[in-house]
Amino acid sequence: MSKYRILIIVSLIIIILDQVTKYLVLVKIPMYHSIVIFENFFNLTHIHNTGGAFGFMANQSLLVRQILFHGVSLISLGVIVYFYHQAPAKYPFLLTALSLIFGGAIGNLIDRFRIGEVVDFLDFYIGSYHWPAFNVADSAVSVGVTVLMYYMIVKKVL
Repeated sequence: MSKYRILIIVSLIIIILDQVTKYLVLVKIPMYHSIVIFENFFNLTHIHNTGGAFGFMANQSLLVRQILFHGVSLISLGVIVYFYHQAPAKYPFLLTALSLIFGGAIGNLIDRFRIGEVVDFLDFYIGSYHWPAFNVADSAVSVGVTVLMYYMIVKKVL
């Protein structure tokens, strides 16, 4: 399989899963409502994140957020494509990691362009201790970055 097929296939899968799940949340769960999946551990909760990761800069004006997040996202996509091009084809997990990051970044960027904020709904917690809600795109980016760090630090690739 061509290394660019991995980028296209994995990214498209992430984008489609991300957008379909967000659509279902938007139409099936009212804003700020939750569906308990596992008591005291996991809910589907419909919220919107106007900021970046963990609500970063959520209190800034819409214009500042749009310039910052759209600009950073577009630059990041360019950097990911550059790294992808540089990555040797003999490292399919590295290529998959970069593809996960790419697809996740596009998934959240679609939300930012479409509604000005990101739809989050995966809500993990233990008692009153909550991890910030996230979505499929965030998950793909997190997994991709973890694998990318392994390759950069341990394998000394890129």
